[in-house]
Parts: sequence; structure tokens; C-alpha cells
Amino acid sequence: MEGFGIEPIQPINDKDMTMKRTIYIIGMVALVGMASEASAQSVTYSHDDAKMNQITVAEIGSGSLTPEFYYWLLHNSYRKSAAAKNKMTFRTTAGINLYNQVDEAEALDSAMTQRARIEALNVADRSGGALDMAWLAEGGKVNAALENFNQNIRRITEAGGSNYEQEHWREQYNVFLCAIKSVQEAYMPNSQRKKQYLRIHADIIRKNEILVRYLVRLANSTKVAELLDASVIIEDRRAQIAMAAMNRWREAGWRATED
Repeated sequence: MEGFGIEPIQPINDKDMTMKRTIYIIGMVALVGMASEASAQSVTYSHDDAKMNQITVAEIGSGSLTPEFYYWLLHNSYRKSAAAKNKMTFRTTAGINLYNQVDEAEALDSAMTQRARIEALNVADRSGGALDMAWLAEGGKVNAALENFNQNIRRITEAGGSNYEQEHWREQYNVFLCAIKSVQEAYMPNSQRKKQYLRIHADIIRKNEILVRYLVRLANSTKVAELLDASVIIEDRRAQIAMAAMNRWREAGWRATED
């Protein structure tokens, strides 16, 4: 080879190549071992062109791999493509691709920022709790209807209804409480939340009207029963009344005779 001042090497078979590589590696190990023993007691700076070339070829594709015989013998495939596959090429390609994405990245950032503002407003509108403006507007009306409904439920036993019937209506009351809580905790806009509150209010009013009619029937049936019971126990005093009237007539007749 020209780099070492020797004649070009003739093609050799795989067996000879393996043998030469083995001998070469053993020799290199021996040299490294002797060099380590020689420099074990001191640290010195020694410029190594082969190592520097290895770095420059890998990083920027500049320089040449030395010793050429070593790379030809053990790393021939790498020797052929090392300069072309240097890291600078990949860095430049990556930088160009990233630069071409700047406009797209900025457009995406602007779109995401705008979307974040919109979503922040949506969260504020749909979170409920202290921001539940629909409940602030309709809550008083719903609570008043619930209180009226609850009072009528308590009147069931007073009007003559059973505990079972009162428990049935109490479950209806709890259904409305659960519905209100579900709407308050739901992720929905205030406009939709207001519609739900109004529907709940309408349902409470409708159920309360049914309950009032039921209480009226209970009260009427109780009064009828009392009247019937009273008519059964009325004492027949017609004979006593007639006797009292006769006695009054006699006394009146005696007074007239005496006069």
C-alpha cells in the first residue's frame, strides 16, 4: 500500500485473513501492556494523530483514518463510509428540518394558545360550584318548591296517611335532591344547567300538586269517617223531650187553675 511504502496486498482467503487479524490483535495487546507498565508511574501529554483523525472523521468528515493498514484489515467497511457518514452531515440535515418546522410550530403554538383561552372559559362556565350562575338565578325558586313539597310530605300522617305512604313520597323528595346535586356537579354550560334546574322545578311543582290532591282526599275521608262515627253514637232523647214538654204543660195548667 502507498501509505506504508509497500506493495499492494494480493487477495487472500478467509483463513489467512483470520490468522493475520489474530496475530495483529495479540501484538497490539502486548504493545499496550508494555506501554502501560512504562507509563504507570507518571502522566504525560502526548498528541495522537490517529485518535485525533478518528474523532475528526467521525464528527465532521475531515482527515483520514490512520494507520490505514489497521482500518483496512479490521474495519474495512467502516473505513469506506466513515467520512460520508460523519455526524456533521446528520446535524446539518436535522437543523435544516427543524428550521423548516419553525413556521408550523409557531402556527401550532398560536392555535393551541387560542384554544387554551377558549377552554379556560369553557371550564369556568361548566365547573359549577361558586361559578354556578344558573343556580344563583334559579336556586331560590327550586329550594322554595322543595320546602313546600317537604312540608306536605310531613302532613301525610297528620291527615291520616300511613308511614309507608309517607316513606314513598319521601323517596320522591330524595330523587329531586339527587337530581339537583347531579346537575351541580355535571360538566355542562350554565345555559344547559339552567334548563335542567327549570325542569326539576317543574317536576317538583307537578309532584306537589299530586300530593296536595292526595292530602285532600285523606282529609275528606277522615271527616266523613268522623261524621259517620258521630251519627252512630247519637243518643235518642225523644222520649225525654216529650216528657219534659208534658211536665211544662201541666205546670202551666195548674198555674192557670189556681188563678
